[in-house]
Amino acid sequence: MSRLSHFIAPTHSSHQSDPSSPAWGYLSSWCDELRLQNYSKHTITTYQTALIQFFNFLESDNYLGGDPLACRRQDLTRFFSTRLEEEKIKPISAKLSLSAIRIFYQFLIKQGVIAVNPTTGYKIKSAPRKLPTVADELLIKQLLDQKTPEDTAKACLWIRDKAMFELMYSSGLRLSELAGLNMGDVNFDIGIVRVLGKGNKTRQVPVGKKAMIALQDYLPHRNLWQKKNCKALFISERHGTRLSTRAIQLRLKVCATMAGIELNMYPHLLRHCFASHVLSSSGDLRAIQEMLGHQNISTTQIYTHVDFGALTKVYDHAHPRAYRTKIIKAE
Repeated sequence: MSRLSHFIAPTHSSHQSDPSSPAWGYLSSWCDELRLQNYSKHTITTYQTALIQFFNFLESDNYLGGDPLACRRQDLTRFFSTRLEEEKIKPISAKLSLSAIRIFYQFLIKQGVIAVNPTTGYKIKSAPRKLPTVADELLIKQLLDQKTPEDTAKACLWIRDKAMFELMYSSGLRLSELAGLNMGDVNFDIGIVRVLGKGNKTRQVPVGKKAMIALQDYLPHRNLWQKKNCKALFISERHGTRLSTRAIQLRLKVCATMAGIELNMYPHLLRHCFASHVLSSSGDLRAIQEMLGHQNISTTQIYTHVDFGALTKVYDHAHPRAYRTKIIKAE
């Protein structure tokens, strides 16, 4: 079995990977290179898994000859056809695998191992993109403005939870970004939060007044709960340590139930609502891109389809020749 194949089973064969194949050594070197380029552990693991699946497929398929360093375009087609049609993976997962394979072969070219990248020009057809679910402002108000429980212990939990969800909705944070916040990341004087986003990129996002008040209400409880040297902003009331992403997900469901909300509430929904509601009011897609931490504005543009009616109102109001009236046909 190969040095790395213990991470994942071969795709569809009992054939064992050849540990002497040079490709596995280059895979290890490539992962080291990704670490030097500050790729996150999650991304490196995801990319590594994709390459292991690809290597195992090539080495287990007698038709292909099994050498990843001699990969051809038809090899890619056979691999992705198997994954999409037989294993029923989603196109977005296939695209992620292709991205990993492409970057790996780019690495091999830089190392002088191969001359041509077999993935050049190779594309996977996208599935129709689903519009993000967005709750209206009244539903968010129902969640965040619910009454504080009379029970003391539950009241303390709600004060912390309200601070978390106010901040997510106020600043459009991802779940992982919220969970990763430290005390020093919030500037209470000017209302700014420093966020470590995807690709270890840092951005600063404004924090709304209600979120700042909720955070300040929470801090006395945090100070009572925290264990020594805990830097996390949001912590467990039992352990005094950083709340996990799973714990935050569960708390949102509990709080939604307490508020009488039947809609399936999940943390990313608050991020969707932030983007959609701010876009409806401002029409400033570029600013929203910055606040969400999207690398490409095309990712942000999905929200223009969520509330196109609001965008047309902004357009009508802003453009001197955009005011649309009914055209009266001459009789």
